[in-house]
Amino acid sequence: MSIRRRVALSVVGFGSLALVAMVSAPLVGSTSISLRRAFDWSQPFDGNVDAQIFFVARLPRTLAGALVGAALATAGVIFQGLLRNPLATPFTLGVSSGAALGAMLAITFDWAISFAGISAVPAAAFVGAAVAVAIVYALASARHRGLSTDVLLLAGVTLNAFFSALILCVQYFADFADSYRTLRWLMGDLDVSSYEPILSAVPLVVVAFAAFAWLAKPLNLLSMGSDSAETRGLSVVRAQRGAFLSASLATGAAVSVGGPVGFIGIIVPHLVRLLVGSDHRVVLPASALFGAAFLVGCDVLARTLIAPVEIPVGVITALIGGPFFLWLLVRKH
Repeated sequence: MSIRRRVALSVVGFGSLALVAMVSAPLVGSTSISLRRAFDWSQPFDGNVDAQIFFVARLPRTLAGALVGAALATAGVIFQGLLRNPLATPFTLGVSSGAALGAMLAITFDWAISFAGISAVPAAAFVGAAVAVAIVYALASARHRGLSTDVLLLAGVTLNAFFSALILCVQYFADFADSYRTLRWLMGDLDVSSYEPILSAVPLVVVAFAAFAWLAKPLNLLSMGSDSAETRGLSVVRAQRGAFLSASLATGAAVSVGGPVGFIGIIVPHLVRLLVGSDHRVVLPASALFGAAFLVGCDVLARTLIAPVEIPVGVITALIGGPFFLWLLVRKH
């Protein structure tokens, strides 16, 4: 089967799944709503409860779930290809811990600033992620012609531990209310009630996805090793830098919207590879669509399992991803 046909079939199949998830998710919840009443523009929005539930409470978090799921899933594919490690995740290199530290500081010290309509917490989270990326990149590229993947991995793990210690220090000085907010954010939370955070993250994700489209073929070559890729005409340094920076950009944008939702970047790529093979030209678009559907589905479970109480979506993904991660470890060894 030709590669174009495989890509088309995977996009149609996984795209249909994502579409079904996104259309049905806003209709599911502890309170039943009517689409007819939600789209009834003859009555004022303030008095239309169904419209408020649909457009304010459920649709934004559905869109956020699709965006975050797609970004984290594809970032996982990129990092696994870059590091040639099937157990790598978007959070391996310290991006999530940097974002978490930024969000913690914004919540604990009640930063009221906003930038381009973005509130303090997502803005601080993205800045923290960018700082972490800059530190890891500087360490991995120092004294090397390109990026040293070994230093990249070690620097990321070390930075994760260092930022985690700083997060605990900030938590120590936080009051009870701020501690609860930060704990919920750290669990991964799609409780988005406006479209501004989503709209602010979309351009960043679009730029990252454009880079992913270019990286699909280079990642196939990198999977054979740097020396082998160079003999086939690939600029390994350029591909490594593009992979690291674009995947980090997607991860930072996703974390700024939904917090550090774990395991998406490892569950989805591996499930997709089991279904479509290992060619990144197929895996990347399939992972984006399946990641969107998967996280939207997990968010529906988080909202409905013990309704009206909502579970942070990161708890659901962890309950699914933990056993899956252990299975991968056993399978690989």
